[in-house]
Amino acid sequence: MTSDQTILVAGAGGFIGGHLVADLLKKGHTRIRAVDLKPLPGWFQRFPQVECKVLNLQELGNCLEAVNGCDVVYNLAADMGGMGFIEKNKALCMLSVLINTHLLMASKELGVQRYFYSSSACVYAGYKQKNNDIPGLKEEDAYPADPEDGYGWEKLFSERMCRHFREDYGIRTRVARFHNCYGPFGTYDGGREKAPAAVCRKIIAAKLAGKSEIEIWGDGQQTRTFMYVDDCVKGIHRLMDSDVVEPINLGSDEMVSINQLVDIVEKIAGVKMKRNYNLSAPKGVRGRSSDNTFIKKSLGWAPDTTLREGMKKTYAWILKQMTKK
Repeated sequence: MTSDQTILVAGAGGFIGGHLVADLLKKGHTRIRAVDLKPLPGWFQRFPQVECKVLNLQELGNCLEAVNGCDVVYNLAADMGGMGFIEKNKALCMLSVLINTHLLMASKELGVQRYFYSSSACVYAGYKQKNNDIPGLKEEDAYPADPEDGYGWEKLFSERMCRHFREDYGIRTRVARFHNCYGPFGTYDGGREKAPAAVCRKIIAAKLAGKSEIEIWGDGQQTRTFMYVDDCVKGIHRLMDSDVVEPINLGSDEMVSINQLVDIVEKIAGVKMKRNYNLSAPKGVRGRSSDNTFIKKSLGWAPDTTLREGMKKTYAWILKQMTKK
């Protein structure tokens, strides 16, 4: 990519989108258009030198306005959240298909050169994720299809849209399947937060209130891999500069249980909490981790920030926000 290209970041007011805009600026890009549905005060990161627009990208007319004059599109816009949100809002998650569909239509109409779509590990087949200790999921494990109901189906369908717009219309689409991205400048309360931020918030809140117990969703034995946001942004750039046309895993392969995640945050916080397990809470699949064989082979790199290193930075940022309040 060159600095004279005009770049659209859809979902720029969100967690990963804000970090992506910040990194594009660091790389010397000056022609950036940032778009999000949220009112500007609700954006996680805003930059005065960036053109910011508040638009509902589920509507084709707004997508045409957003894409007009752009050479490159990054689509990170979606109505989503952690497991507590996506299990209870399947229809809202499915409606995000309108964003990707209309952005692709606008990109075709207006001659966009390259297009990035942020997919999710939720596309992977549920029957391959029934045990805690599972092998890492390879890209081909998305088929035969059995994705997360609602959110996962939308992501899988949108991946296919990207493929066919590339094959039929020549748009250079790239697709990354994010595995549980976390870090500063993101949601940590309100119902849309993911496990790393939620665990930090619970432990900080308990400390501030002088309490010594927290609630854990599920039995704590379910396993995941978590990717620090700097690695996510780095992976997006590497993929966009590559010739990889198939969807690719973008996630850490450092698999931990939720109990192990809590252990890490407790050590960072210098506390030990009693854990009350809520077995009726949303908890998702039993095990999910990223197999990074393909990304290492094709990009010569994979996310490498350790969970402890990333959680230390995340905890410090959430602590700062909560003590401000």
